[in-house]
Amino acid sequence: MTARRHFRTAPVFVALAIALVPPITAAAQQPSGLLDMDTYLEMESVGSPRISPDGNHILFTRGSVDKMNDRNTSELMIMDLSTRRISELETGSFEVSSPIWSPDGTRIAFLSDKSGTSQIHVMWLDTRETKQLTNLDRAPGGIRWSPDGAQISFTTFIPETGSPLPITMPSFPAGANLAKPAVVEDRIAWQRDGTGYTRRGNTQIFIVDADLGGTPRQITFGDTSHGNPRWAPDGTKLYFSGDLIPEEDYERGNSEVHAIDLATLEITPLTDRLGPDNGPIPSPDGRMIAYTGYDQNDNYSNLSNLYLMDADGGASRMLAGNLKNSPSGVTWAPDGSGLYYTLGEEGSSNLHFVSTSGDIEKVTDGVHYISGVSIANNGRVAATNSTFYRPSYLVTFDLDNPDELETLVDYNEDVLGGITLGEVEEIWTESVDGWPVQGWLMKPANFEPGRQYPLLLWIHGGPVSMYTVRWNWNWQNFAADGYAVLWTNPRGSTGYGQDFVNGINYLYPGNDFHDLMAGVDAAIERGFIDEDNMFVTGSSGGGVLTAWTVGHTDRFRAAVSQRPVINWHSFVGTTDGSGWYRRFRSYPWEDPVEYAERSPLHYVGNVTTPTMLLSGVEDLRTPMPQAEEFYRALKVLGQETMHVKIPDEYHGSRSVSHRIMTQLYIKAWFDKYRTRTVTQEDGGG
Repeated sequence: MTARRHFRTAPVFVALAIALVPPITAAAQQPSGLLDMDTYLEMESVGSPRISPDGNHILFTRGSVDKMNDRNTSELMIMDLSTRRISELETGSFEVSSPIWSPDGTRIAFLSDKSGTSQIHVMWLDTRETKQLTNLDRAPGGIRWSPDGAQISFTTFIPETGSPLPITMPSFPAGANLAKPAVVEDRIAWQRDGTGYTRRGNTQIFIVDADLGGTPRQITFGDTSHGNPRWAPDGTKLYFSGDLIPEEDYERGNSEVHAIDLATLEITPLTDRLGPDNGPIPSPDGRMIAYTGYDQNDNYSNLSNLYLMDADGGASRMLAGNLKNSPSGVTWAPDGSGLYYTLGEEGSSNLHFVSTSGDIEKVTDGVHYISGVSIANNGRVAATNSTFYRPSYLVTFDLDNPDELETLVDYNEDVLGGITLGEVEEIWTESVDGWPVQGWLMKPANFEPGRQYPLLLWIHGGPVSMYTVRWNWNWQNFAADGYAVLWTNPRGSTGYGQDFVNGINYLYPGNDFHDLMAGVDAAIERGFIDEDNMFVTGSSGGGVLTAWTVGHTDRFRAAVSQRPVINWHSFVGTTDGSGWYRRFRSYPWEDPVEYAERSPLHYVGNVTTPTMLLSGVEDLRTPMPQAEEFYRALKVLGQETMHVKIPDEYHGSRSVSHRIMTQLYIKAWFDKYRTRTVTQEDGGG
């Protein structure tokens, strides 16, 4: 076994460069019976389950790959639970999303771009007649039926006109071919990844007639945004969240819960603390409002709590707090006795219930990932589920008997039938300071005891996020190529409580690196890992830690840092938001050393591992020049490196071909440095 070193210090190099993309080469095809590249194009998905109020039907979307247009597409489906018959409601080469039932269960509203832009549509289920209700310039969102089914509320972005610094140009001849005008900016954030330059303006709430459509009625106005509208049960008010006094501290994401009277349009604030209060949900009888949030503080990131207050804003109290993760999919029990929510913890996601008195109960249990929960008035539940070995599939169960999850739809059974997948083992290990770290080790698909296999450590982004027990095609595809794949949740991850998240307060990267190495050591202890054939990759926050890793150890044979932050000093002022300044104790002009010591660039002089960079050319979250700084520094140092630049992509790949291309480039780089597998009989054990 080759000795490996861990590094501690290095000089600083700052560089900007543009690299040429190398030609892509064909990867070796796996033997039949393994998850090859072609399966990606055949995989389908189930999403957005919505059960009818009476519990007799389930709406859901069926996602697939549109191979001719290099995109994902979805169809709107419905299942009759009495017969298990599935019917198509909306099909075609367009996107369908956010289906919701009318209160009486006779109609559904949904978003579709079949007219060319995303608009609100309504379908009458008895005739399958569909009507487009809106013709908006910008996509609507957050659609909700009024309690009487007569109206639908939604939000949309309203741009401002004019310039913060108007000028008057002299007259030019009619038809003159002038250069583009200047862009004048006075906002702290002016672009958004996935969108590009954002126009000045705000999100406002509208209401449209659910039968006739036509011109929507604008409900909110002004120079602030209003979001997450929910109807009061009597239909006289809408509750929403927003920061209507942004001058208080507009950088910190403060928001309050408000009520708006639909007759007078008078707005009443219901919460008043500093911190985000979001997602108001009135109880079935209208007497209480549940919402999520937390008190503002200096944490790197915060998990949300679940709160309850009277409908007038009085008697606010924490209902479920100090959870291992933020509650999601919060919905009232049909009888108003409490609230259901899903919670991701230790890699799994299950349904929980909290009574209005604060008693918490775990409803479902298991090593799986339940999400998208929808509950009917009779207690019947529709949801999606996923495991290591099964992509998202549709399930149902009864709240009185939640242990009996019934699979309704699994569109990938045929694709995965006869495919040998890598088996997964859960790993717990102890890191520095005694911190427990959870991870999972996937064996190669054709694992044979007595042989040793290359290891791929895949680091998650965020960094405040959680790797889970859900299906992951990329990892199974590497397992089909003979790799063992390791993924872990180092400190800073969600799913383990606020203290675990706080493990990276003003220390990112830091001891999370040691958490990752503890996971690698635990994998090696299983006895089948070839220590001379270990690889590492990750995207975004995982790209940061990949670049950090190769600057602190040479135990990996090759690395791919995807969409990384390399130099915090240059990053905080060029990313698409201003919040990253708060992740440090000082501003970069006050203490540049703090930023340097947390930057992978500071340790690039230690790097001997062949390291490839991978970027989206249009990335605004971790802009491509970040990767270019590391790439140029490695070239100056004479180290083996390449930079793959994916065109027309932001922070991640939207097109199907680019997602496949990313996987192939990573595999090609690792295959370039991977040596043959050895057996114990060969002396490799």
